[in-house]
Amino acid sequence: MMDLGNMLRGVANDAFAQRLLQFWVYDEGTLRLWRASSNFVYAFERNQVQYFLRISFEQDNSIEQIRAELEFMQYLQTNGFPTVTSIHSKNKKLIETLSRPEGTYFAVVFNAANGINLDDDTITEKQMEEWGKSLALLHCLSKTYEPVGEKRKSWLDTVQFMESVFKKYPGEELALQELNEITNWLQLLSTDNNIFGLIHYDFQLDNLFFKEDNYPHFNVIDFDDAIYHWYALDIVTALDDFINADDSQSKLLTHSFLNGYRTKMVLDNDVVAQFPQFQRYANLYKYARLLEALNYGEINDTPTWFDNLKDKLISVADKLRNNF
Repeated sequence: MMDLGNMLRGVANDAFAQRLLQFWVYDEGTLRLWRASSNFVYAFERNQVQYFLRISFEQDNSIEQIRAELEFMQYLQTNGFPTVTSIHSKNKKLIETLSRPEGTYFAVVFNAANGINLDDDTITEKQMEEWGKSLALLHCLSKTYEPVGEKRKSWLDTVQFMESVFKKYPGEELALQELNEITNWLQLLSTDNNIFGLIHYDFQLDNLFFKEDNYPHFNVIDFDDAIYHWYALDIVTALDDFINADDSQSKLLTHSFLNGYRTKMVLDNDVVAQFPQFQRYANLYKYARLLEALNYGEINDTPTWFDNLKDKLISVADKLRNNF
């Protein structure tokens, strides 16, 4: 989640997006905001075919980390894993930059993913198995991945980030204590490449497009949270809407996902038993990111959607805080 102040300014004025789009070939008048979260994503058309312009602010990402993300995606594609393709600009670059008084923006263009988004409420057991299998295939490829250029960040970078955030805010002693306990536990874990590597970290249904043709599979987008971590965390965050639910259907669907995962990757029961600990990490990291997003200073005359979003994020942060 980006700083809410940056989000408000970006949504209110798409001049920076219009400027960045000029680096690529496009159909006039087709640019429109698709979503804004950790970055801005705009849909546009070229020869009546849809593409997506993703824009990151230097405060939230770096050009080195974007290069590392694109290299990993290219590696996955080369090895048959279905993900979207980054598109060269007219300058034959995969990343274009725009410097403005408020800072530097980085832009990347991707083709549209084939398939449809599935819904938590209607997904089938078979589709859950394919979802789990898809994540396992990604982890299989991660086991042998050796980047040529810049490496993506690791869990140690997120620990440093969380510590810096919590120390800025009075009254976050419990968050720092939770961070210390989780860090001590993670330091005891093996980093063998059978259980640790570069993960997606947002392998949820809104980033997956299901295609059921000759063989059912998911096309995957949004690798900008990719990080070196334990594969178990990728499972936990993917299943965030299912894994803690008490109803029998959610338990059945979770079981189907894990069965699908186990068709391609070993998943020992002792690792499954660690899921609650990885959830603690994920919740604390989400909490730190929300604190930073809400630290946007004074803004007057905010629109209704902004106030509603702010209230929602404060509510989520409060619930996460109650966990520790």
